[in-house]
Amino acid sequence: MSLNIFSMFDGVGGFIVGLNDANEAIEKEIFRTMYSNQFEPSKKAQDAYEVGVYRFPEMNHIPDDIMTVSDNKFQEMHDVGVNMIVGGFPCQDYSVARSLKDEQGIAGKKGVLFWEIIRAIKKIQPKYLILENVDRLLKSPSTQRGRDFAIMLGAFNKLGYSVEWRVINAAEYGRAQRRRRVFFFVYRNDTKWAKKIDEKYENDKLEEGLLEDVVIASNRYDDYIFQEGLFARQFPIENKIKYDGKRPRHASHFLGKDADYDDYILNISDNFTGTVWNTGIMRHGRYFTADTTPIEEPPISLGTIVEKAKQSFVSQYDNLDLGIKKYNSYIEQYVISDEIKIEKFKTLRGSKKIPRKRPDGSEYFYAEGAMSPYDSFDLPARTMLTSEASVNRSTHLLFENNKYRLITPIEAELLQDFPIDWTKYKMNEETNEVSEVSDRMRYFFMGNALVTGIVKRIGIELAKIEGQE
Repeated sequence: MSLNIFSMFDGVGGFIVGLNDANEAIEKEIFRTMYSNQFEPSKKAQDAYEVGVYRFPEMNHIPDDIMTVSDNKFQEMHDVGVNMIVGGFPCQDYSVARSLKDEQGIAGKKGVLFWEIIRAIKKIQPKYLILENVDRLLKSPSTQRGRDFAIMLGAFNKLGYSVEWRVINAAEYGRAQRRRRVFFFVYRNDTKWAKKIDEKYENDKLEEGLLEDVVIASNRYDDYIFQEGLFARQFPIENKIKYDGKRPRHASHFLGKDADYDDYILNISDNFTGTVWNTGIMRHGRYFTADTTPIEEPPISLGTIVEKAKQSFVSQYDNLDLGIKKYNSYIEQYVISDEIKIEKFKTLRGSKKIPRKRPDGSEYFYAEGAMSPYDSFDLPARTMLTSEASVNRSTHLLFENNKYRLITPIEAELLQDFPIDWTKYKMNEETNEVSEVSDRMRYFFMGNALVTGIVKRIGIELAKIEGQE
């Protein structure tokens, strides 16, 4: 039993790290990443790619824009046994339109990378996908809420897949960062897992052959959503429905009458009007969704992360006093001594009400509430962005030993559950030269990354599912 992986939009290997950690936890090598693809547009230096080359020298790394990777390459992956795809892809406009000539089918907006996942699926035909995105995907675009996500569900449905999803705040499940992301577990409908679900939830309707005509009961998959699904088993939630007054935050929706692939997706793009909550499942062209509440686990505090980073640094030295002296010298690099910069941080973190103009010329006020003057060591960290360590409202600002400072690259890595100094080095693939990565890029990597501890838990549960195959 082995799941051979293609990691798309790999970054610095967050999915690989998380699934390798799952292997260690279950003491079996279930997950094996064979191929990765990483390309940072508009950047000449491909630092993230070179970190991957340094960390995984035996892996087949693809340095190209995914839109230029050939179908033949995907077919090669299929032929050598790749049967799982993972990736964190960007939230973009997924709307489609009929192309100028009908025989050319539908066309999505240029550069929308989700369609590259679909192209890869058509050739690789994986059993499973684990995907990640920002949670606003479930409500985009603002003019037709949920449409983009519904298009995704429709695309998977037409290829013979089911989709389970959940918005997970990592700090609510014991990690060190308040980072909300939506995760997807996508599985082929001919797997034993899918057939087992059919036996409980679908067989009566499948026998009638009237799937497109059924009146959908929104509670049909409640046992799965609240108790039996991959996410429910690994990330428990309260077994109750939320309400807006008397209206349940609980819904089901039929994506549309079956048609050929192009017409089916186009119909969803043009006509979708459903509701999507933070948890749900799509099966056979229908989805069931609920607004769920996590059963929270104690988070790791920012202070714990700072102390862990310190102890790791100091332990490099046999002499404790020397280790502490070296650590203090290292931390000084991140201390902010410029009073102008400190005042700028205070202004950015304070409340504000700024007059602005809309495109039509009308005026409004942009308002922000006040933040704490600096980040608390007693709480989990806030969401890390790619702008971390710049003079920015979102940047973590620590006050330690009567000095303001930034978090260090090591602390940034620990906030995402990466091993210490994971991104410190990169390797040039052509020359095999190893060099250090700049702090700026290391912050950028971590702002783009995911919390690998969440992936680890997904992997542990998926290994149980795969063990039943």
